[in-house]
Amino acid sequence: MNRAAEFKKIVAQYCSVAAEEMKDEMRFREDLGFSSLDFMSFLGELEDTFDVELEQESAVQVRTIGDALQMLEELAA
Repeated sequence: MNRAAEFKKIVAQYCSVAAEEMKDEMRFREDLGFSSLDFMSFLGELEDTFDVELEQESAVQVRTIGDALQMLEELAA
């Protein structure tokens, strides 16, 4: 499974949108219904799954699926 597909599978655990229906421009709070707690739990799961360390300053700037995927790619590089 590629990184984007695995990422979307994790996102799908926190919302009612199927992974295959997610678009990069979807916003976590407005479009996917994430609460602040959901988002923080989600970020922790990303760190564990992809073995990365997210900086709080960068993480709070993430608004969309595309933003999060880009951040993840940069951290994995």
